[in-house]
Amino acid sequence: MKRKAMSILSLFLVAILILGGCSSGSKSDQKESKNNNSNKKVKIIFSQGKDTTKVVPKIIKAFEKEHPTIDVEFRELPSDSNAQHDAYVTALNAKSSEFDVISLDVVWPAEFAQAGYVMPLDRFIQRDHISMSEYNKGAVQASQFNGKQWAMPRLGDAALLFYRKDLVSDKDVPKTWDDLQRVASKYQGKNGTKYGYLMQAKQYEGLVCDAVEFIASYGGQFINDKGEVVINSPEAIKGLQKMVDITNSNIVPGNINTFTEVESHTSFINGESPFIRNWTYNYAIANDKTQSKIVGKVGVAPLPAGDKGSVTALGGWQLGISAYSKHPKEAWEFVKFLSGKEGQKITAIESGNIPTLTSLFQDKDVLKANPFFGNKQFQEGYANAVPRPVAPNYQEISDIIQIEVSKAINKEITAKQAIQEMETQIKAKLAK
Repeated sequence: MKRKAMSILSLFLVAILILGGCSSGSKSDQKESKNNNSNKKVKIIFSQGKDTTKVVPKIIKAFEKEHPTIDVEFRELPSDSNAQHDAYVTALNAKSSEFDVISLDVVWPAEFAQAGYVMPLDRFIQRDHISMSEYNKGAVQASQFNGKQWAMPRLGDAALLFYRKDLVSDKDVPKTWDDLQRVASKYQGKNGTKYGYLMQAKQYEGLVCDAVEFIASYGGQFINDKGEVVINSPEAIKGLQKMVDITNSNIVPGNINTFTEVESHTSFINGESPFIRNWTYNYAIANDKTQSKIVGKVGVAPLPAGDKGSVTALGGWQLGISAYSKHPKEAWEFVKFLSGKEGQKITAIESGNIPTLTSLFQDKDVLKANPFFGNKQFQEGYANAVPRPVAPNYQEISDIIQIEVSKAINKEITAKQAIQEMETQIKAKLAK
């Protein structure tokens, strides 16, 4: 959904968040909470998208039990991430101090940091001796900008290769993209399957994730750690060319350029393909007896590798503290709890979300609730997750990538031309 289409909804959501008042005071990272009375309760506001698993009240209850002087109020936004983004941006542009902790999509931290919407967390992290090396590397990188940590990783997600283990033999599980093309063609049409491989190739955010995976698996990169645009490389061209080759092959549906996750998983759970690239939720839905025809028949493997190995795009959510919060110390305590072992354990057990603390993949309680987390192939795929381009104007960068990659897979331009166009346009956007 285009951002301009969300303006009315954004204003409504902001009204809910602000509740009639905005603050134009100084930013909270330049001050500490004025509350010095340890017996006086402080209320902080936590905002995120729709809590479909109803885990947030349980987390708040556990937190307040350990922090009796802090009350947490939950402000729930719609599930649509564009609506959440626009509500936050509109409210923070107004310097609202009416909420404290916000849930950020993994691609937002740089944008919010550049705009001054969130405060850097380094002083808190250092003071409390938190080791960021204990978190998924990609999730940590996605929260960094200009050498600082602007958010804490909370939930993770990763794409994997799911396959029909009742059809595909262990030795035929593809290791490389070339293997996939060969093996998918071999099993296509067997046992009622129509296709050999399913993925997402519609012009939308999911297309960016797929492009990142192909390009990075061949050694390409959009923007390096120095903020330089480095997409125009032989490696990136080779990766995009492989994506073009697969999306124009006979192993995928002829209308693959209309497929999002929904079209992909619907086809897969109806037994129409031996292979699919999708996010981790695909495992649960494929084993749901109420809608799947392939229950108990699904295997998991890392995505196929290019010249530089297997790569998955990173998904997930981070926790930031509003730069206009009046209670940054208390907000940090909640962020620390929610992103720490106890908070992530509650979330993993109650909602099935992937922890960003890698030690929880060995936690017996977490594994009892989510046996899938103990799968070595899953862990390998998540460990290799890389963030999408980190940039303060990510939404504009994403639009460029979507358009040019879509042109390439639709054969309107070559892979090389698409890479060159992305380089030119992304450089221009970052120069503004």
